Amino acid sequence: MLGWCDLVDRSVCFRIPSTEIESGVLEYPLMRAMILSAGYGTRLWPLTEDRTKPAMPILGKPLVGYVAEYLASFGCDDIVVNLHHRPESVRAALGDGSRYGVKLHYVDEPVILGTSGALDNAREILEGETIVVVNGKIITDIDLNAAFETHRRTEAIATLVLLPNPDCQRFTVVETSDGLLKGFGSMPVQSEYVGREAPMMFTGIQILEPGIFKYIPRGVFSHSTSDVYPQAMAKGERIAVHVATGIWYELSTPQRYLDISLAMLAERGEHLSVGSACVISERADVSQSVLWDGVVIEADVRIRRAVLGDGVRITAGEVIENAVVVRNSLVEGKTSPLKALKGVVRGDNFVVSLSQ
Repeated sequence: MLGWCDLVDRSVCFRIPSTEIESGVLEYPLMRAMILSAGYGTRLWPLTEDRTKPAMPILGKPLVGYVAEYLASFGCDDIVVNLHHRPESVRAALGDGSRYGVKLHYVDEPVILGTSGALDNAREILEGETIVVVNGKIITDIDLNAAFETHRRTEAIATLVLLPNPDCQRFTVVETSDGLLKGFGSMPVQSEYVGREAPMMFTGIQILEPGIFKYIPRGVFSHSTSDVYPQAMAKGERIAVHVATGIWYELSTPQRYLDISLAMLAERGEHLSVGSACVISERADVSQSVLWDGVVIEADVRIRRAVLGDGVRITAGEVIENAVVVRNSLVEGKTSPLKALKGVVRGDNFVVSLSQ
């Protein structure tokens, strides 16, 4: 059975799984699946300076590895993965897919193409079959069998898997009526939902029929939500929604990355994640933190609620709390993305406070 661990930080409203996913092979076989892995991960910078978001390690496993295992647990073992930003990081994380029980087809995007442009770019592999598409930045145990049952029952050209968003986190409101998609709203405002049902949000999981390709423009950037689904609905196509239950995490900010990692550690009765080739002084006080590979922590250091990137050295006597730290050489001379948190240089390190 899955374990459960509630987060203290309400910025993440769903519950966190252990690393095991309890599922069953799809009753309705899917010939193909696609994991969307091409994004820049700008809000997670500087952790995404040298890798894409899906390649980030979560308790020793790349985030995209959780997605591959999730699909494999339902028998979806033939998977297309799109690549753009730092493509080598995803290839290194997934390899040929065998360690996760899947067969992979990598498709490069020389320029970023968006959520539906990515499908167009992989059209020769995907077209002609029912496919499931999953965002490469989530951890979930949502029941794909139940979603597929909704998809078949409604005879929809596409089915979006939704979850209620009772805390009105910053996820676009999905507007529905009688089990069908009606459109997409803005970010929810808590005061507007007092005494009402919680707004619905998209999980990044969708099931698509081959006919959806009629509405995807060829060879250009496009998004499913703004360019494809409105056009399909205008032509009378049925786009269903499946309201799911279960565990779901979307790792899009450093704070969420840290909170989710720590809650998963707590599920194991642990408080520290340590990568390979790390050296921690016996006189250091380190807890509630995530260390990537090759981290060195010297004596009389105190670290709490921190993420330390590859090769970071924390020198004697330093205190790091509620922060992300990477080597300054990784980001030196580079401009931080507009959506990223700001950081400061501290010795050989670049430190980003999570208290901003």
